[in-house]
Amino acid sequence: MHKIRNIFILLGILLSSVACTSTPVSSGGGYSYARVGINISDYPELIVVPGYPVYYAPQLEVNFFFYDGMYWIFYGDSWYVSSWYDGPWWYARPEAVPLIILQLPVRYYRQPPAYFRGWQLDAPPRWGEHWGRDWEQHRSGWDKADRRTVLKPAPLPDYQRQYPRNQYPREEQRQYEIQQQNYRYEPRDPEVRQHYEVQQRRHQQKRP
Repeated sequence: MHKIRNIFILLGILLSSVACTSTPVSSGGGYSYARVGINISDYPELIVVPGYPVYYAPQLEVNFFFYDGMYWIFYGDSWYVSSWYDGPWWYARPEAVPLIILQLPVRYYRQPPAYFRGWQLDAPPRWGEHWGRDWEQHRSGWDKADRRTVLKPAPLPDYQRQYPRNQYPREEQRQYEIQQQNYRYEPRDPEVRQHYEVQQRRHQQKRP
């Protein structure tokens, strides 16, 4: 009995540890700051997904994308967004993830979750089936949008190659300052722009 109790205590500790790697902290505009348990040591190679204005990182074992000036990852069954390749990351509610990201075919997920198994590789994940009827009603037609009318791929923020792990600016304000000096692109997608504007306001408020 004592051994069984110890096993349950250990499991509780492990599960708590895992949960902390992707825990929302504060919210705003459909996004919440989150601690995500991944580390990307160098700027990744990014390749355009054929037929989409989205890049993916084929050499990373992470579901990692770049769209409309921002990075997106699907990790631990949730979506996160950042303006820098290794975060900090912001949790994006399913209702706030850009449609074009949701339409990416299954084959471009480098670490697909188990429930993707058996799904058609050239079709998008079955998000309606996964997130439920309420989400699907809120985002009706998400998988039928005409991609011929969407944006061209945004320019990559190649300046971030200069900042590998040992030089990576972890402070958001410093990231913002570097970005302002090197990357003038502003998002065109309304859902991406919403997060971008929230981020801009946050940094401007921190200025002396």
